Amino acid sequence: IANNQGVSDMKKLCIFLVLLFVLFPINAKATDEVASIENELFAEFDFSEIDQMLEEIFPGEKVGFLEMVTKLISGELDFSLGVIKEFVWNQFTFELSNSKSGLIHILLLVIVAAIFANFSSVFKSKQVSEIGFSMMYMFLLTICLRNFHILVQSVAENLQKLMRFMEVLGPVYFLAVGMARGSMTSVAFYQLILVLIFLVELLILNFLLPAVKIYFIVKIIGEFSPEIPLSRFAEFLETIVNWSLKTLTASIIGINVIQGLLMPAIDSVKRSVLLKSGEAIPMIGDLIGGSTEIVLGTAVLIKNGIGIVGMIICLIVCLPPLIQMGVTALLYQLVSAVAQPISDKRMVNCIGSVADGSKMLLKITATIGILFLLTIAVVAATTGG
Repeated sequence: IANNQGVSDMKKLCIFLVLLFVLFPINAKATDEVASIENELFAEFDFSEIDQMLEEIFPGEKVGFLEMVTKLISGELDFSLGVIKEFVWNQFTFELSNSKSGLIHILLLVIVAAIFANFSSVFKSKQVSEIGFSMMYMFLLTICLRNFHILVQSVAENLQKLMRFMEVLGPVYFLAVGMARGSMTSVAFYQLILVLIFLVELLILNFLLPAVKIYFIVKIIGEFSPEIPLSRFAEFLETIVNWSLKTLTASIIGINVIQGLLMPAIDSVKRSVLLKSGEAIPMIGDLIGGSTEIVLGTAVLIKNGIGIVGMIICLIVCLPPLIQMGVTALLYQLVSAVAQPISDKRMVNCIGSVADGSKMLLKITATIGILFLLTIAVVAATTGG
């Protein structure tokens, strides 16, 4: 009987060891175990499309998304406030030097136009001064139209780049969310990202940016021809743009909050039921529970790493147009302030229209960037564990 009992215990021990090493392979050291789990989980992700997108965002730089995530998780990614300050300063000086020549031309046109407007008595015919002023205004109008068209194109290109990056980041990031929290949270927030990308393409690129173009053209035409009253139409377009951005912001934030409160809680209940069921299995229940907690903790770490690196890249994509719009608005506002005492009101208002249009483009870019960053941040915060 004792021998039979010993054989039975030996069989149980063998079965336990087989389950231990086949179903839940662990290493002798906890760090090796976590590293092995990380490698196995990372193997489930395909970063090739993200890497192709990074080559477009950072031409000439060999930046690997997986490498950035692994460095961030291990604490080796050198990204601090000093790096952000240096990047912002480099962009600021670049935009400043890039706008210098155009602003000098504008100042020269303003001075010449002021000569025609303020010294009309020098000319025998008043029509000469009016023709000269009109020519200067048309030159100024051409420069302002060209510069503003470049600004609108820059915003559109960067928003398209941001959308394409979110399109390739979404499947990877929300796969990690599904591993860490559950399928309902992953699917719900992924659908929200797709809706946001669709709204940006439909509302921003196809409606609001053309509305800003029309707003700028209406303002400068109204300044050149005061007999054509268009100021109310310009105010109407500005109101449409502002209300659209506020509505979009409130809607996305509201959906984020509702889904952040509801979906992770549902997945948490499902996960708790599965964990309790696994822990209730005799002999290996504790092992299942412990191993599952390690896997889930590692999945959360990977999910947060992917999310943070994605937010950093989104920030890098949004910063250049934001700095460009901000520098342009400040410089044109400064030029209009300098020209106001000496030049005609129409010239000053034309220059100021570029500043007003740049502020609207700045608001559009900042709103879209914040909404994408906020969505990733809400997902990271509500699926933390």
